[in-house]
Amino acid sequence: MAAAAARIGYLGLGSNVGDRRAMLASATGALPRHGVEVLASSSVYETEPVGEVLEQPDFLNACLRIRTAHDPLGLLAACKRVEAELGRSVGGPRHGPRPIDLDLLLLDELTLRCERLRLPHEQVSSRRFVLVPLLELDPELALPNGLRLADALASLAPGQAVRVHSPPLTPPS
Repeated sequence: MAAAAARIGYLGLGSNVGDRRAMLASATGALPRHGVEVLASSSVYETEPVGEVLEQPDFLNACLRIRTAHDPLGLLAACKRVEAELGRSVGGPRHGPRPIDLDLLLLDELTLRCERLRLPHEQVSSRRFVLVPLLELDPELALPNGLRLADALASLAPGQAVRVHSPPLTPPS
């Protein structure tokens, strides 16, 4: 049986409950145990809440460039296992406070639409807290449809404050 081909992807990490940076670091450290190699980390950014619940603590966010043999749903399952290991419970308000959140943003040039997953992530080109760390990892990054993420960031309306909080979660390779 042939081994699955390695895929390159990007994950978004967020936390706004407890020791936020430690939670991001723990998630980054847990991923390899689930078949996800972390190739690089962006800096960690402090960001204002966006979405449906605005009255909550600020988030720490970062993005990771990863390599995995998982298919998209397998990678999503690995991310959900890491979240569960780190104390995230299922349920709660959408966009509400959470100790850890791992989002699959991009995986190779794949486009996928199913009940459990959308690739690229539906909000990858509209959220400053995703675009800034993604572009730190790869300033030329584009979606499968050709949209350059630098252009998406430049077109965003003012708002969504994103401030550098601390160095990357992993040392440069």
